[in-house]
Amino acid sequence: MTVNQQFPTSPPVVSRRHFLRGAGVSLALPLLEYRAQAKHVRSEQESTPQRMLLISNNLGVLPEPFFPKTAGTDYQLSPYLKELKTYTKDFTVFSGLSHPACEGGHSTENCFLTGARHPTSSGFRNTISLDQYAAEHLGRRTRFSTLNLGVNIDKANRSLSWTRDGVLLPAEDSPAQLFRKLFIQGSDAKVKQRLQALKRRGSILDAVSDSTQSYSRSLGQSDRRRLDQYFTSIRELEQRLLTAGEWEQRPKPDIQQEPPRDIVDRALLFDKFEQMLMMAALALQSDSTRIVTLMVDAFATPVFQLRDDEKSSTGYHTLSHHGMRPDHLAQLEKADRRQMNLLRRLFERLTEVQGETGRLLDSTMVLYGSNMGDANTHDNTNLPLLLAGGGFRHGQHLAFNREQNSPLCNLYVSMLQRLGVESDQFGSSSGTLTGLKS
Repeated sequence: MTVNQQFPTSPPVVSRRHFLRGAGVSLALPLLEYRAQAKHVRSEQESTPQRMLLISNNLGVLPEPFFPKTAGTDYQLSPYLKELKTYTKDFTVFSGLSHPACEGGHSTENCFLTGARHPTSSGFRNTISLDQYAAEHLGRRTRFSTLNLGVNIDKANRSLSWTRDGVLLPAEDSPAQLFRKLFIQGSDAKVKQRLQALKRRGSILDAVSDSTQSYSRSLGQSDRRRLDQYFTSIRELEQRLLTAGEWEQRPKPDIQQEPPRDIVDRALLFDKFEQMLMMAALALQSDSTRIVTLMVDAFATPVFQLRDDEKSSTGYHTLSHHGMRPDHLAQLEKADRRQMNLLRRLFERLTEVQGETGRLLDSTMVLYGSNMGDANTHDNTNLPLLLAGGGFRHGQHLAFNREQNSPLCNLYVSMLQRLGVESDQFGSSSGTLTGLKS
């Protein structure tokens, strides 16, 4: 890495599966033995750390200029993909992928990384998102297990990241605040204050655990099993607090870069998008995290800047319902091309930066896509998707049936396995994605 790091790349961790076998209601392994085992696990699993950046625009792009007309390795680039032609061998474009039974127009925007079914149904509860699922299985190997970012985002209602219980995780939309979180150590007093707060939380958890274990002796077998699951959750949270405390005492990365200034004008959507993409790349480059999500909330974006001398005639959402009006289509194409150019600049950044064994792009999966196949008609099938980097064999258009789509979660399983997660199922998947090879 080109960033000067003054701390170990990862704290000691134990794989989720191993920790659960050793915990439950019994005592965890002694701390020193625990650390020794964690170091052994890390040395086996992390010869080349893998990373993941997941990007979504909740209004998507115009499908006609995005999807190629031909498939395979010798496909012809579509008008939009020509903006990325320098990196043709570094990405794969997909067609014919979507989430089964995930319909309802804009209601699907929170399900892009979960694949949860029927988001408009009564009593709907979302499921765990791809980033959180990966973080659960990989454990905390970096200062931040994941970063959840947003641009122009409606924090109360939208996010790409969701917990196992279907709870929204608010996105960070301030690059300046994110920079401070990643790279500004703070005073000794502030660090001590945060450590004391973590210690207080741990003490509360211990008290809850002790009292509940005493209560469990009077319960039947079924209720005890439920309490066992509860104790496991308690111990997992305790471990996260312990790890957080360890990271609080380690120096943050030393970088030679001025902190960014937040862009408050929501009309400057693409400037804000580029700024957050660069912050995401910096977080990955410094190994502050290995999993990042970034949601571009086009739905919440008012009249916005298309070019330096041109603004859209209406808000992004209204514009997306173009009804084939030529002026709306022309503006949307300019917006889409700006997104493709931002992706190109991101790829350029990730190829210039050296990772552990080569270009950072080669160890970073970058997924760009949307929950919208066609925002004009509220269609949630045949989603626009491309995947770059991550060590996959790219340079192709993988075309699946556009009428009977393959599960997008199959792609997610392939990505999870590449990330090092031993799982053959996620969401609505039926296996790994055919044709995508490392």
